[in-house]
Amino acid sequence: MQKRKLGSNGLEVSAIGLGCMGLSYGYGPATDTQEAIKLIRSAFEHGVTFFDTAEAYGPYKNEELLGEALAPVRAQVVIATKFGFEFDASGGQSGTNSRPEHIKRVAEASLKRLKTDVIDLLYQHRVDPNVPIEDVAGAVKELIQAGKVRHFGLSEAGVQTIRRAHAVQPVTALQSEYSLWWRQPEAEVLPTLAELGIGFVPFSPLGKGFLTGAITENTTFDSKDFRNIVPRFTPEARKANQALVDRLGEIAARKQVTSAQIAIAWLLAQKPWIVPIPGTTKLHRLAENLAAAAVELTPGDLRDIDGALSNITVQGDRYPPNLAQLVGR
Repeated sequence: MQKRKLGSNGLEVSAIGLGCMGLSYGYGPATDTQEAIKLIRSAFEHGVTFFDTAEAYGPYKNEELLGEALAPVRAQVVIATKFGFEFDASGGQSGTNSRPEHIKRVAEASLKRLKTDVIDLLYQHRVDPNVPIEDVAGAVKELIQAGKVRHFGLSEAGVQTIRRAHAVQPVTALQSEYSLWWRQPEAEVLPTLAELGIGFVPFSPLGKGFLTGAITENTTFDSKDFRNIVPRFTPEARKANQALVDRLGEIAARKQVTSAQIAIAWLLAQKPWIVPIPGTTKLHRLAENLAAAAVELTPGDLRDIDGALSNITVQGDRYPPNLAQLVGR
């Protein structure tokens, strides 16, 4: 697996990371612990050195899983986790909280769950409208000075927030959704990151599974699956968006690879400082996703992809209204 540098702060990771959320949260029942550990360790054996989690995934369970799975190889991997939410008694999110004292408490708890003495990359999970981003960046700066955190990141932040945070504590990476069916970051976010020397970590690089071609208008999701409340995943939207997947499948067939591999390879081809983090619960999908690092897309291939998709408008918002207000601010 090739390596990439996330921004200009010296953080080097595998060209493709592993998004671990779905092993514990978001897409139905949690994966059996031993099976999840096996998958995480298999990713490492395939060359993955970048693993993404958050206290919110579970909550807490995903960090504990990662801590156990990566303990034998801790010195050889980069672990990213996130702060920024409050949780109610049932474990549900009950609002944002990025107050400096809260950030420091969360970091201490995450260190214990991850079985480590330092967090490689600590993201603010969502921008908190009640706390100035300068205070957030200052709190993480103190954690970095104390040797408990190595790098500061933001997730789904808007460009003005990125600039203000970066002025206090250099931001190493921004994590946001970016894929062939969500290209909004290209307008303002990517140019800003290039200017400031910040790396980009696209989550949902496979469109929450849709770009694989394995989901149709007739697919039913588990009752705990987040996609049940996503407007882009209504049966009507899936039917309308099938045209994009069909085009992607045609291009993949010509290259003798899978649609998922084209989608990931396309992201890798956009910038040398982009590191996608596809997630999966299946070993064969893990191997398929990671093989995308070896898929070479020529300038002609990239033009074909852009041309094939340029006249397709993706239907449906990527978040319901209550979650949409948490992004891009």
